[in-house]
Amino acid sequence: MTTPALHTARLRLAPYSPDDEEDFVALFQDTRVSRWMGEGPQSETEDRALFGRIFSKVYAQDLFDVWAVRHEGRFVGHAEIKPSAELGGHEIVYALAATAWRQGFGTEIAQALTGYGFDALGLTEVHATVAADNTASLTLLGRIGFRHVRDTVEEDGSTTRVLTRSAASDAAGAGQPR
Repeated sequence: MTTPALHTARLRLAPYSPDDEEDFVALFQDTRVSRWMGEGPQSETEDRALFGRIFSKVYAQDLFDVWAVRHEGRFVGHAEIKPSAELGGHEIVYALAATAWRQGFGTEIAQALTGYGFDALGLTEVHATVAADNTASLTLLGRIGFRHVRDTVEEDGSTTRVLTRSAASDAAGAGQPR
């Protein structure tokens, strides 16, 4: 399985190319973005190693789908949908450059990833994990049909919210943009 390109009204999600390394590293080095990602901000060396693993491991072994997100040809973010043993299904992950915030791109990405999960991967549910303090992402996901199912307390004492959207609710008409 090769990661396909996805399109929204304004965005193109395409597999990364080696030329995207500087944009990827800049995105993950911006603490306004990386504070919400995984373990939080990492060193530039760690982010470069992570980018390399996209090619040497994720794409090479067809582990899951990862995309560079572009608007009008300009890199504006990162997106992925991947299996998660902790969640018992697939999780969507996305990050936008701060210059692309408050333009509705997050909504387009989350809807594209969720639709891809349901349609191309045949999933019955799609999950997302969001820091409890990340009200922008929690609001966005709630607006497109994700429902809070539980909280997880992290080792540092912070809370992560687990949200789920089911294909059955989509078939019933729930989760449509308002």
